[in-house]
Amino acid sequence: MVTISRKSHFNAAHRLYRKDWSDQKNENIFGKCSNPYFHGHNYELIVHVTGDVDPETGYVMDMKILKDLIKAEVEDKMDHKNLNEEVQEFQSKIPTAENIAIVIYDLLKPHMNPRHKLAVTLYETPRNYVSYSG
Repeated sequence: MVTISRKSHFNAAHRLYRKDWSDQKNENIFGKCSNPYFHGHNYELIVHVTGDVDPETGYVMDMKILKDLIKAEVEDKMDHKNLNEEVQEFQSKIPTAENIAIVIYDLLKPHMNPRHKLAVTLYETPRNYVSYSG
């Protein structure tokens, strides 16, 4: 088994809050991330695909196909967007780094070879990141 990885990035704004909580409770739980005027991040995304090397092509997966898939399913949907207001997957889900990673995984997985293992690593800041592999 070999793992290939493709790095990508997107910029997006979000607010961490629950509509059913008071402003004070949101601030107590989410701190400055609950700013009602939102805040943004320069997200770094690494998509990992693990599988057998195809003896005909020498690839686990064609990197151009992976690049185009990430662009269509992640960058085009999330780049320069307000995640809370413009990305349908976050209409009922708080756009934490954890949930963003899960959403990205769920957007990419249906397009992957079922024999391949998918994992995503999402950096919200250079020091804060999450990984999800289903």
